[in-house]
Amino acid sequence: MALLYSTIIAFTYVFTKSAMRFADPVDTLAARFTLAFVVMLVPAWTRFRQSNEWRKWLPLLPIGLLYPTAFFGLQASGLVYTTSSEAGIYQATSPVFTLMLSALVLRERSTLAQKLAVGCSVLGVVVMMGSGGDWPSGSNVAGIAMLLASSLALSLYSVLARFHRGRFSAFEMSAAMMFVGCVFFDAFAVGRHAYEGTMGAMLKPLGHGEFIGAVAYLGLFTSVASSLLSNFLLSKLEAFKMSLFVNLGTLLSILAGVILMGDRLTYWHIAGASLIIVGVLGVQEWRSRFRNESAEAKESE
Repeated sequence: MALLYSTIIAFTYVFTKSAMRFADPVDTLAARFTLAFVVMLVPAWTRFRQSNEWRKWLPLLPIGLLYPTAFFGLQASGLVYTTSSEAGIYQATSPVFTLMLSALVLRERSTLAQKLAVGCSVLGVVVMMGSGGDWPSGSNVAGIAMLLASSLALSLYSVLARFHRGRFSAFEMSAAMMFVGCVFFDAFAVGRHAYEGTMGAMLKPLGHGEFIGAVAYLGLFTSVASSLLSNFLLSKLEAFKMSLFVNLGTLLSILAGVILMGDRLTYWHIAGASLIIVGVLGVQEWRSRFRNESAEAKESE
């Protein structure tokens, strides 16, 4: 299921590029999360009505504010000042933040080998994204700060989702995320178009089948399906372990670009891919060994 999650995330970049041929990032996000929320509206409302206490759902608000709201908002703002390659590199720091936060908040233990595996995965993304010579220059502090804040928001979401895993189901958390994302990005898009006097421009992309198809994938798969998978997996896996599959998604997205869009594959991509795979598999293997050794130690006692 984690591999399915990474695969869905991988094709996000392809369909986002397709959608943004007809609409800007904010309008694309608004359309995406509107569709996602509409799909989840009926079952979500049924569960909401069955609850006698609406305050029960308030703890889910920070999760929705962190992801997708803060994550995509900060990412889009950071991309104004930086390049997509820089964004990919700074995004790769998310597992590092998650590793530290999960240890502080969730008391999740990790071995030195697992920490090295996380670092290996991060290095793999850096190698791949910097293969074109577009290395971060550090010249724009504001853009870098926004991208790092975006990664931190993703890490905080992962930790909070795992923290609430016993109180809320994956569906309930996903429904809250889609609701908050829909309200925020729709309000932002409508407010901006109203201010600029371009309200009619919001509906123009709907006249293009390619845009509708791209938004359908982004809304149904990247938003609804991936959030359900992510929240379910976070109820089963450690937060720092789950975060590595985001980096695996970066690898798969590059492969998707090579296969579907004719992007060039270089030796740097192969080297980076190897590091990512070693990191992901390393965490799995050392996690299993750590558990087996702990179990054997308890039996010997």
